[in-house]
Amino acid sequence: MSERQELLKRLERLNAIGIALSAERDNKRLLEMILLGAKEITNSDGGTLYTVTDDHALKFEIMQTETLGIKMGGTTGKEIPFPPIPLYFPDGSPNLNSVSAFCALNDSTVNIVDAYEVEGFDFSGTRKFDQNTGYRSKSFLTIPMKNHENEIIGVLQLLNAIDPKTSEIIPFSPENQQLVESLASQAAVALTNHNLIEGLKNLFEAFIEMIADAIDEKSPYTGGHCQRVPELTMMLAEAAVKTQVGPLKDFKLTEKEIYELRIAAWLHDCGKVATPESVMDKPTKLTTIFDRIDLIGQRFELLKMQAECDLLRKQMHALHEGKSLDMSKLEVQLATFKQQLDDDRDFLSKANIGGEFMTPEHQQRVVDISRYQLADAHGNQNNFLTDDEVYNLNIPRGTLTSEERTIINNHIVVTINMLESLPYPKDLKRVPEYAGGHHERMDGKGYPRGLTRAQMSIPARVMGIADIFEALTSRDRPYKKAKTISESLYILGKMKEDSHIDPDLFDIFIREKVYMQYAELFLEPEQIDEVDESKIPGYCPAL
Repeated sequence: MSERQELLKRLERLNAIGIALSAERDNKRLLEMILLGAKEITNSDGGTLYTVTDDHALKFEIMQTETLGIKMGGTTGKEIPFPPIPLYFPDGSPNLNSVSAFCALNDSTVNIVDAYEVEGFDFSGTRKFDQNTGYRSKSFLTIPMKNHENEIIGVLQLLNAIDPKTSEIIPFSPENQQLVESLASQAAVALTNHNLIEGLKNLFEAFIEMIADAIDEKSPYTGGHCQRVPELTMMLAEAAVKTQVGPLKDFKLTEKEIYELRIAAWLHDCGKVATPESVMDKPTKLTTIFDRIDLIGQRFELLKMQAECDLLRKQMHALHEGKSLDMSKLEVQLATFKQQLDDDRDFLSKANIGGEFMTPEHQQRVVDISRYQLADAHGNQNNFLTDDEVYNLNIPRGTLTSEERTIINNHIVVTINMLESLPYPKDLKRVPEYAGGHHERMDGKGYPRGLTRAQMSIPARVMGIADIFEALTSRDRPYKKAKTISESLYILGKMKEDSHIDPDLFDIFIREKVYMQYAELFLEPEQIDEVDESKIPGYCPAL
């Protein structure tokens, strides 16, 4: 092969390497490709790639020497044991003794024929290395890597060019130098673009997590929810991808789709930034600015005092009229009435918590209690409870009225509107759909859009299960205690039978023990009880 043909071949290889560099997204592989490409073009035995650190030093990223079998850094997993090379000494003077530092400081290529004969650079470390290994470090080609803003971001150093015909160490030719300088320029652009993309990606993720943290901080009663749901979402998604049986055995997610789902999971409740704290943090049915149950407790005491006063008035009136009264009977009636008031007070206090379902009988009892008559400061008789208090105390389940529940539910509408307003890149287009579907039901009775199972993607259905299971096992809700695993799985099974959640994903959740993986990380020891999967409603083990 003629020299011209050889040069054309290397140019073609240079172009191919440049294209590959622009497509690589992994930083370690990118750095490795730069060094390997330069070694290939120049047929060199070894090389080192450095990057410039924020504290003005050259960090060893990759080292390779074929003859000695040395491969460190990059994707090898082997740490390079050498400290960074400082560009400046402690007194501020430039480090011109190191050829790599000189190259970076002066933005110039250094082509050395023989390191043992060159003057002006300190190769004592290289000589010592050669003495210990029996190697002969001879020709060096050191090239700066400069980005589009003319900043030196790294240094590429090649060692010992090899003559392909004689296998002898030869100097790096001017043609090879030009080729590697071209590669270094392309590599610097690729590396800068990669770092820029990674920086923006990290900023984007940090901003998303900051929003989630802010929402969790906004409500002490759902703290950690926005952080735990993404973890559980990814656990279930991973289990669905790995399953080899059942209807989802062919389900797959690419690396980009997994990232898209993770971003959606972090943003699934971002609309709660617009939800009033008075509603989101309502710990009891009677809480407004404060819990009005204490006022009602005071009313019960006033009612007792008024009953006692009525008894005393009757006694005084009887004495004045010269009539006799059966005081024992009246006192028993008073004691009975007081005991009834104590029972009613305890009943309302329990109803106020909202932890149990209010039966029609319980709701009627609230109405009956409200009809007690209590005299105001002007002697006017008023119902013991206001209409608003009756309405709140008779909330069937939880602590929110239907109006407050609508406000809470509206957070998902706000979430969708917020997310759909963002200009997503192609790889994140489905974030609004994934994040906005975790309150939908498989039978179309969910909200806000009433989507059916067929209208929802599998990742969106994954998020629905994750959101529910996290809420069931959460220990920071004011109106209920944290449920055990078995209790939560029983409820989740009932929701499967009720066409609330995806049946196939539910089976994977149980079969792959995703619940236990989550529990070991986030639940209290007392919540992790023994689970008998045969007793979980709706669960269908794989055949």
